[in-house]
Amino acid sequence: MPRLTRRRTLAAGAAVAATAGLPAPSAAATGHDHGHSHSHDHGVPEAFDEVYLGRRIQGRPVAGGHHHGGGYGVFIDGVELHVMRNADGSWISVVSHYDPVPSPRAAARAAVVELRGAPLVPLT
Repeated sequence: MPRLTRRRTLAAGAAVAATAGLPAPSAAATGHDHGHSHSHDHGVPEAFDEVYLGRRIQGRPVAGGHHHGGGYGVFIDGVELHVMRNADGSWISVVSHYDPVPSPRAAARAAVVELRGAPLVPLT
């Protein structure tokens, strides 16, 4: 009989969870996060204002209007980058919609990289 290890236990738990339609056990649930941050704090992120790859990126709480970012606005060179917070706390933007990142700052940086120097066109 194979030796019971943490890896085999987690794999078995994941298989059972998948067949039951439940979330698989995570490293956070076992107390072993291997250096990865899995924070599920869904509070308002801190404001930021920096130059990244020659572009000014900003993020700050905003009031009014329709913001999928839960009252948080992200801007590249003064133009709003539409961002949205996912249920798991990750963020996506209109520029990198299929690549969730951990914060609005990371979403702004990913958009700058993806834009490759092109201006961000405002959505109306």
